[in-house]
Amino acid sequence: MLQEESDLSLVIAQIVQKLKGSNLYAQLERQAWGSWEKRILKSLNSMCTELSIPLARKRPVGEQKELLNKWNEMGTDEPDLSLFRPVYAPKDFLEVLINLRNPNYENGDSLSFRTHLGLIQVPLKVKDIPELKEFFVELGLTTGQLGIDDSNQVPPELFENEHVRIGQKVLAEQDSAAAQQYIRQGSPTALRAELWALILNISSQPEDILYYEQLKTNVIQHDLLVDSLIYKDVKLTASNDDYYFVFEDYLYQVLLCFSRDTSVLGHFAYNSASPPKSYIRGKLGLEEYAVFYPPNGVIPFHGFSMYVAPLCFLYHEPSKLYQIFREMYVRFFFRLHSISSHPSGIVSLCLLFETLLQTYLPQLFYHLREIGAQPLRISFKWMVRAFSGYLATDQLLLLWDRILGYNSLEILAVLAAAVFAFRAVNLMEVTSLAAAEAVLADLSTLKVMPLLQIFLFATVT
Repeated sequence: MLQEESDLSLVIAQIVQKLKGSNLYAQLERQAWGSWEKRILKSLNSMCTELSIPLARKRPVGEQKELLNKWNEMGTDEPDLSLFRPVYAPKDFLEVLINLRNPNYENGDSLSFRTHLGLIQVPLKVKDIPELKEFFVELGLTTGQLGIDDSNQVPPELFENEHVRIGQKVLAEQDSAAAQQYIRQGSPTALRAELWALILNISSQPEDILYYEQLKTNVIQHDLLVDSLIYKDVKLTASNDDYYFVFEDYLYQVLLCFSRDTSVLGHFAYNSASPPKSYIRGKLGLEEYAVFYPPNGVIPFHGFSMYVAPLCFLYHEPSKLYQIFREMYVRFFFRLHSISSHPSGIVSLCLLFETLLQTYLPQLFYHLREIGAQPLRISFKWMVRAFSGYLATDQLLLLWDRILGYNSLEILAVLAAAVFAFRAVNLMEVTSLAAAEAVLADLSTLKVMPLLQIFLFATVT
């Protein structure tokens, strides 16, 4: 009896400790995000002051007509953006994550985590290789995959033909759950747009098209400071990309409408962040005079437009493209630039990446750490952009198939670790961060699926 009471007391103590840790981490999330948000808003407000421009203004009628006339060719416009700068870049956000500390950890709890030598010092629970193998079981070596050219089980053309037939049946039945399961083995190019729309529950009803037109009208009527940040980001990223420069007009249309979409605010309900607020002039601090700024609550950072660019290959009707992007953002992409303990949150992805490398490629991890080339400083930009702009588009879409299929971003961390494993021999020879970055500068020739399969199911035991 005493033993049973003792065991029960131990279980209760463990539960209390977990709850305590959870509450502390939730508090940590809020504090860290609050501090980061203040930095972003300070940068935004400083830009307003330096350039003597308002956060928002109504466009004169003549300017409205001009913008409406060139709506489908905004890429030809060359506004002077030299004085505008991105509010922040991924590397700035990484520094915030590196400085996160859990009070329990500082007080001596989670002692097992003290062996973690990476940059992330928050002891979250992440999957190990056996758990990843179980979670990504459909990526196994004996399962047919699109994106694998040398299957030993079934000739690629036979698998692809049968896979297409099944995909067509899934679409005919309009079964979203079946589509999600199906896409774990990759989507045929011809079916991808319809499958993604089915999984994301996008159907393009007349009211959806009308809603998009209302957002467009809002863009025409009002000029926001973030519009210039969007223009600047597209010019710095997608416009200079061999794959995406042709979609410049689409990117402006989608991102400008996105900034006005108050429905996006809904994702803050399950996010530790809160949307930034602006106050009517002279009413600072009075909540009744506060408005969310921008209206969607999302301030774009350097590289933000690359969340949209790959989707332009699949959807050529602006309102449909817009709906797909918005749903991808509120389901997945927001987690890549906000602080949370969610398994698909960027903090967990960073920790998963570092843990995989330290555990299964310790020699490489320690070598890079010793020469001042912490692997996360290289891989962070890949993960925060979901590899958009780094992989060839066909490979990126195969990767995003699996994000949708597994409803998880964890595959980003696994792929990042797999890239380091693939280039391990070269990386063992480098002696500086710059040299390591040079080895990993070009990912455009990599084949995603073989890398993932080998890392998860062949190389590591």
